[in-house]
Amino acid sequence: MINHNPLQEFHKLFCKANDNSNGAEINAMLLTTIDADEFPSSRMVLLKKYDWDGFIFFTNYNSNKGQDIAINNKVHLLFRRQAVKTEIHIQGTAEKVSEHISENYFEVRPRESKLGAHASQQSRTIASRKLLDAAFAKADKAFQNKEVPKPKFWGGYLVKPSKISFINNRNDNVENKTYTLNKNYDWSLKTHYFIK
Repeated sequence: MINHNPLQEFHKLFCKANDNSNGAEINAMLLTTIDADEFPSSRMVLLKKYDWDGFIFFTNYNSNKGQDIAINNKVHLLFRRQAVKTEIHIQGTAEKVSEHISENYFEVRPRESKLGAHASQQSRTIASRKLLDAAFAKADKAFQNKEVPKPKFWGGYLVKPSKISFINNRNDNVENKTYTLNKNYDWSLKTHYFIK
C-alpha cells in the first residue's frame, strides 16, 4: 500500500533503520547550505526531532551553516540508510525554532556539552588546542556549582520540507518516489523506476 504522506513514510523507514542499525548513528544527516559565494557547503549534523512540521537540528548560530542560512534559508538534507537500502533527500527552508524549544533541549544536554557550547567558536580557526581547552576551563569555572545557561548564539533550526524523495536501491532496480508539497499544502507523488 502506497503511503501518500512522506513524513509518515520517513517515520516508518527511520524506525526500521533503528531496529537494524547495529550501533550505527541513525540520526546523522548531511546538511547542505548555500554560502555567500553561492557555492554549496555540506556537513554532517544530528537530527534531534522530527514531526509534521519538519526536521530539527541544533547548532551555533554563528557557525558557517548558521551564517549561510541567514543569507539563504534554502537547504537540503540527505539521510543514507544502508540497513533499509534507502536514501532520503529533503529540500526545504530552515528557520530558527522558538527560544522555548532551544532552552528545553539545552537543559537536558550533558554538562560537558553545555560548556562546550560556550567554549567553542564553531567554524572559527584557533591557534591551538590549548586555547580551546582554556576556554572550556574558563566556562567551567564561571558556572561552577551553577546551571549552565544556553548561550544566546546557540539554538535549533526547523527544516520545513517542500520536496522529499525516497530512493530505494533494490536488487534489480531503483525506485524513486518524490513527494512535492503543493500550494494547498497537499503532497503529490511521482514514482520512477530504473533498471540496473
